[in-house]
Amino acid sequence: MSLITNGRFDRRGFLKTTAAGALAASLPLGSARAATPKRGGHLRVGKGHGQTTDTLNPGTFENGYMIAFTFAKDGRLTEVLADGSIGPEVAESWEASEDAKTWRFKIRKGVSYHSGGEVTPEDVVASINFHRGEGSTSAAGPVIAGIQDIKIDGDDTVVFELNGGDADFPFILSDYHLAILPKTDDGIDWKSGTGCGSYKVQSFKPGVSTSFERNENHWRDDVAWFDSIEMLVLTDQNARTTALVSGDVDTVDKLDLKTIGLLSRNPDLVISSIAGTQHFTFAMDSRQAPFNDNNVRLAMKYGVNREELVEKILFGYGSVGNDIPIGQNQLYYNTEMEQKTYDPDKAKFYLKEAGLDSVDVELSASDAAFSGAVDAATLYQNSAKAANINIKVSREPNDGYWSDVWMKKPFTAVYWGGRPVQDQAFSVAFTCGAEWNDGFWCNEHFDELLKTARAELDQEKRKQQYFELQEIVSTEGSIVIPMFANYVYATKKKIGMPEKAASNWDMDGERWAERWWFV
Repeated sequence: MSLITNGRFDRRGFLKTTAAGALAASLPLGSARAATPKRGGHLRVGKGHGQTTDTLNPGTFENGYMIAFTFAKDGRLTEVLADGSIGPEVAESWEASEDAKTWRFKIRKGVSYHSGGEVTPEDVVASINFHRGEGSTSAAGPVIAGIQDIKIDGDDTVVFELNGGDADFPFILSDYHLAILPKTDDGIDWKSGTGCGSYKVQSFKPGVSTSFERNENHWRDDVAWFDSIEMLVLTDQNARTTALVSGDVDTVDKLDLKTIGLLSRNPDLVISSIAGTQHFTFAMDSRQAPFNDNNVRLAMKYGVNREELVEKILFGYGSVGNDIPIGQNQLYYNTEMEQKTYDPDKAKFYLKEAGLDSVDVELSASDAAFSGAVDAATLYQNSAKAANINIKVSREPNDGYWSDVWMKKPFTAVYWGGRPVQDQAFSVAFTCGAEWNDGFWCNEHFDELLKTARAELDQEKRKQQYFELQEIVSTEGSIVIPMFANYVYATKKKIGMPEKAASNWDMDGERWAERWWFV
């Protein structure tokens, strides 16, 4: 049982780093990062996410607002560190069998809930089981589908038996849905708002705001520097920017990239641009015509001008995508796959293969999807015309976009934060029947190969398997992934941050509540 021990990935040279760890974080524009944290102060945060349909049920978390919320309130067994490696959180350490099918996690002593009582192995089992089974509707269901059994050994160890080897399993348990919560007779207590994280929830108003207070009884003394936090839902781009400039908030995400030049001249602001796994997509419902024909899907992929989107929507703060959710600096990125480019003639060829001279589709977009999503849809509309693809752009309301439009309408704009390892990215959004498979795409060979790659411990074999998986998604999948976007956010100069910013999610991996402080 020696493959992985002491709560850190060693893997004996296998999987030396994650994608996030391989990506360099850009230095902020306007100021160096401060080095010495100190406690105190009230932080005000404006988030370009959140909606009135958000709930405290961890299985429903689906946007950046709720990711930041749960990272402040809750603990998980593991966490992705700023350098992209995996580290311990509620779990103190772990070890795996040589075939990576059996994993033993030692649960940390002295981790207490905001409502009282310590975290127990029974809580851990109940919290993970909450997302498992036929009755679960959790978005994390596909992520942990490989768990065959969970049992308790002694008074501090939880043992996971998997249905196949999984060298990435500790990364899986860092998923933001998998919060450790108190066990109840029928599951877990998610309704009260208690947690074991570094901040306690004082109020939660879905689609409006959340108030936090530092958890003085948290087991760590090197996190949670603010006394209190107010996190506001500011999905309107102008309102968010105005709140920052006027001083109503101390930091915002999802900046209007058109205004960065102006904002960077403000001596009171610091702009951070971090290359990561975030990507912006257009999801096609493969169950519905015309997207049920892969020839049409290929035509859509060749009908988008990727370089134009990076230039005009991202203003250079990103790179072109190749219809896969894997970034160029991630481990096992397919360097041999041909990069798709804007090619109206090739798009027309695929339309003819589908028996069509032209095609009419409607693209639903909202800036709730990503900043500039409606403009991106309009650019897509313009470029596709030359390929006889007629796109009608439907501008949707910000509020309710994720509950009423995404995965409800056949062609939608979407943002994804990416995942630290490829298996997660594919499992969450591309396996048949996955809760967030927003292209409703099924490919039996893909699903079987993904299982094989997950269990493969030979690095070269695993590389070739992931190369093939990416090729399948790029050429047969029902998602257009034209661009990868840097995480670009702004803070007041009075906010101190670690030298290394995480790149697995926006705003320092959405761990800003724990990692930042007032200078």
